[in-house]
Amino acid sequence: MATTTKRDYYEILEVPKTATAEEIKKAYRKKAIQYHPDKNPGDKAAEEKFKEAAEAYEVLSDTNKRSRYDQFGHAGVGGAGGFEGGGFTMEDIFARFGDLFGEGFGSFSGGFGSFGGFGGGGGRQVARGSDLRVKVKLTLKEIATGVEKKLKVNKYVACEHCKGTGADGDQAYSTCSTCRGRGHVTRVVNSMFGQMQTTTTCPDCQGEGKIITKKCPQCYGEGVVRADEVISVNLPAGVEEGMQLTVRQKGNAARRGGVNGDLLVVIEEEAHPDLVRDQQDLIYNLLPTFPQAALGSAIEIPTLDGKAKIKIEPGTQPGKVLRLKNKGLPSVKRYGTGDLLIHVAVYIPERLTQEQREALSAMSSAPNFQPTGSVREKIFKRFRNLFD
Repeated sequence: MATTTKRDYYEILEVPKTATAEEIKKAYRKKAIQYHPDKNPGDKAAEEKFKEAAEAYEVLSDTNKRSRYDQFGHAGVGGAGGFEGGGFTMEDIFARFGDLFGEGFGSFSGGFGSFGGFGGGGGRQVARGSDLRVKVKLTLKEIATGVEKKLKVNKYVACEHCKGTGADGDQAYSTCSTCRGRGHVTRVVNSMFGQMQTTTTCPDCQGEGKIITKKCPQCYGEGVVRADEVISVNLPAGVEEGMQLTVRQKGNAARRGGVNGDLLVVIEEEAHPDLVRDQQDLIYNLLPTFPQAALGSAIEIPTLDGKAKIKIEPGTQPGKVLRLKNKGLPSVKRYGTGDLLIHVAVYIPERLTQEQREALSAMSSAPNFQPTGSVREKIFKRFRNLFD
């Protein structure tokens, strides 16, 4: 099955990577006007470009998302499976970004307000539920392979009794007398520049165009109730502590219909009993005994896949680093896998018997028990490298 390569978000909005937030905002407004479906009726290509521009703006207008995108590309902001950068609908776009054009934008553009409810123009406002944030703890093993988590989330959901409308039946409405069912009110103000027309959401019906005359007895007219929902989330391999993934429309339901908010999933790493993470690499601190380091030995060490046996060469010095290729963690950008680094630090006995003391004393004066210049230089070099 063929896959589609995503275009660069900066390229879509035609801005440099150094663009300011205001420049990105202006570029998105320009693209949204150019490709708006009401301006290009029936043009599927224009509609896709309209969605593509909204997706790019959704990431680049958010400081944290932009930072992750600059660092990891599309993989850093999900890009698939319901995460950021995927699954946009027209309702999402109108609900999220309609207010960019401001109230009364139609007076500047010759009627943009008639374009299908985009912001403060002629259409009704689309309500949006609030976002939810949850933390998910992952083991290094789960991070290495990716994992599906089922999260039980207490949130606002659409009321089953009224199907989210807030009204007790289809006839429990009346047309809003303030806006006469249009969902917005228009005012003309005289100024030094002449008459200025502004259009705002109706304050009485909040843009719905109708008033509930008989409220739902279950949700009391809100259209939402509190309930637990089990949400399945696929977390990709290679995620890191503090990374935030967004699951579209799995947050709180909007009051009396509209678009759900998002579920923000924040990654937490559980400490491993033996291994320490360093970006994609894993580190294990090995403490062979003095005889094992001097004579050489085969030692078992832990990995994420179980035990692995490594060989300690005779005369192995403290500070030596052994490497097991591809035994670390995958990149969230899917660019290779890290290694498992074994740091050798020889264990020196803390207590000795009299017999052991005498044996070591007898050997300590032997020439091969004295460090050579080359060995000393290697150890000191490793030490200096820790501070470079």
